[in-house]
Amino acid sequence: MNNIEVREFCLSLPHVTEDMPYGPDMVVFRIGNKIFLHLPLEYADPRISIKLPPEEAEILRDTYSAITPAYHLNKRHWSEILINGYLSDDQIKGWITESYNLVYSALPKKVKETFQLP
Repeated sequence: MNNIEVREFCLSLPHVTEDMPYGPDMVVFRIGNKIFLHLPLEYADPRISIKLPPEEAEILRDTYSAITPAYHLNKRHWSEILINGYLSDDQIKGWITESYNLVYSALPKKVKETFQLP
């Protein structure tokens, strides 16, 4: 995957918004105003940071050299994934969806009631 494909996939998920709160080098994607994916634009090697359950993140980091603790984020919950040719698109999309669902599940009930997920 590349940055454009990641962006298109994220925006295809229900009720996702994007913005650049940290400046022009970082795009974030949110559900219910909570970030589920960071997409830094300044690296030559494209990467994303996503939220995963800590136990799963540890296993993935031990299994794939392209997955490491996320830079400048809570390393227990956030993982950085190199996305350009290191892993399959389906794997990356699956982890993005998992991050989306994890963040959605933690939203307050009142926020969840404002949208209908398929």
